[in-house]
Amino acid sequence: MVLEVVVKAAFGAPHLLGDCPFSQRVLLTLEEKKVPYKLHLINLSDKPQWFTEVNPEGKVPVVKFDDKWVADSDVIVGIIEEKYPEPSLKTPAEFSSVGSKIFGSFVTFLKSKDPNDGSEQALLTELKAFDEHLKGPYIAGEKVTAADLSLAPKLYHLKVALGHFKKWTVPADLTHYHKYTELLFSRESFAKTAPAEEKYVIAGWEPKVNP
Repeated sequence: MVLEVVVKAAFGAPHLLGDCPFSQRVLLTLEEKKVPYKLHLINLSDKPQWFTEVNPEGKVPVVKFDDKWVADSDVIVGIIEEKYPEPSLKTPAEFSSVGSKIFGSFVTFLKSKDPNDGSEQALLTELKAFDEHLKGPYIAGEKVTAADLSLAPKLYHLKVALGHFKKWTVPADLTHYHKYTELLFSRESFAKTAPAEEKYVIAGWEPKVNP
């Protein structure tokens, strides 16, 4: 059975995979579990009628399970784990919130126009705590889990967007962090599901950074 999966198309390139980290999280899960799927790429600024009919909120990702379209990456990943339990990607409960505040801190710092508002320090605090946790190589130890697949696309956005808009990089002394991202970004599943080019990630953040 091939799952139908709706994700964001690239900005200005409707035939290419877009930059939505939540969509990529779902695709990463499917790739890691070797679940066959059919991709529908949606231009979010010109949504086709069939898509708004099955998904009135118009958000991605959306996956069709047993003739029912389901939205929200948290819910989707949970259903995939249930329906396709092998290999297990369940994150042990004690690790489920590790790194969960990084993305919010990144977005706040990215949008900030005030260098003294503490947003850079808040992000650094989260990154340092994450680096200290990583003994690894993954969040829960030797095996990749759902927590890693949720975080990987967000850390890619952090790297690309902060590098472009703020000429900012994660400090080199956070060595566990750098090894971790290198490991995740080099996985076959990541290479297959990442945005086609960095410019599409930048285009996605542009209106949020410079509204």
